[in-house]
Amino acid sequence: MTASTNRLSNNRLSTNRLLACGIIAGPLFLIVALGQAVTRDGFDLRRHPLSLLSLGDLGWLQIANFVVAGTLYVACAAGLRRALYPGRAGTWAPLLVGANGVGLIVAGVFVTDAGAGYPPGAPDGAPAQMSWHGILHEAGFAIATLSWFAACFVLLRRFAAQRRRGWVAACIAAPVAVLVVDGWPDLDSLSVRLVIGTAISVAFTAALAAHLAHRRPTPS
Repeated sequence: MTASTNRLSNNRLSTNRLLACGIIAGPLFLIVALGQAVTRDGFDLRRHPLSLLSLGDLGWLQIANFVVAGTLYVACAAGLRRALYPGRAGTWAPLLVGANGVGLIVAGVFVTDAGAGYPPGAPDGAPAQMSWHGILHEAGFAIATLSWFAACFVLLRRFAAQRRRGWVAACIAAPVAVLVVDGWPDLDSLSVRLVIGTAISVAFTAALAAHLAHRRPTPS
C-alpha cells in the first residue's frame, strides 16, 4: 500500500512539473518580448509585431524566446497527456498543445522578413516578396494559432461532458475573445491587439495547466 502510494505521489510530482512548464511559458514569453519592445532602438509596439524583434543584432534574444516558450509547451503537453489520458480529450488536447509549441519553435528558428521600418533602415510597409524563411515563420505562427483554437474546442467537449460550466464558458470565451481582438478592423492598433490576443491565449493554457496540477490524483 505504501509503495503504491509513493508511486502515485512520485508520478503526480513529475506530472505537475511538466504542467508547470505550461504555466510559466506564456508569462515568460510576454515578459521577455515586451522587455525588448520597450528597450530596442527603433521598435514601436504600435506599429511593429513582436516577431520583428527576431531581427537585428539582438534578434537572438527573441529567437531564443520563441524556442524556449515552444519547448515549454511541448513539455506541458506531456504533462497534459499524463493528467488527461485515457479520458475524453486525453489524446488530442496534449497533441494540439504540443503542436502549439512546435509552431512557436518553427516561428523562432525561421525569422520573419524585415518591414515597417524595422530594423532601422528597413523599408516601410510589408516586403514586396516574402523570403522562404519568412514563409516558414508564418507557417509556424499559423500552426501555433490553429492548434490552440482546436485545443479549446477539444477541451470544451471534455468539460461539457463533465458539466464544468466555468471551464465550458472559458473554452468558449477565450477563443472568441482572441478572434474579436485580433480581427478588429483597425490596422493602426493591430500589433498591440496581437499582443493582447497572445496574452489571452497563454493565460488560458496557464489556467488549464494550473487546474490540472491542483486536481487530486485518483488511483486507477
